[in-house]
Amino acid sequence: MATVGVLTLELRLEHSHSLKDKRHVVESLKQRLRHKFNVAVAEIDGQDLWQRATIAAVTVSPSHDFAEKVLRSVEDEAVALLGGALADANVEWLS
Repeated sequence: MATVGVLTLELRLEHSHSLKDKRHVVESLKQRLRHKFNVAVAEIDGQDLWQRATIAAVTVSPSHDFAEKVLRSVEDEAVALLGGALADANVEWLS
């Protein structure tokens, strides 16, 4: 049976002064994570807020260990790119 892992990233974009500023950061992050880790990425909350965003990255794998490794790598990349703008990260598993 396949393992589905969902990594949720809460972003606080204090330097964003418009939706356009926010969109630049969010789209850049989404594209980087998609291409580097082959995960599905979407903004799932806060679309109408200038300084907050919630991003979800999802992976599906026959191996729980591999899925966990992928999502931890995605989280590490987000920390490296966003620094203090990453307010929280949470992993959920669906079976």
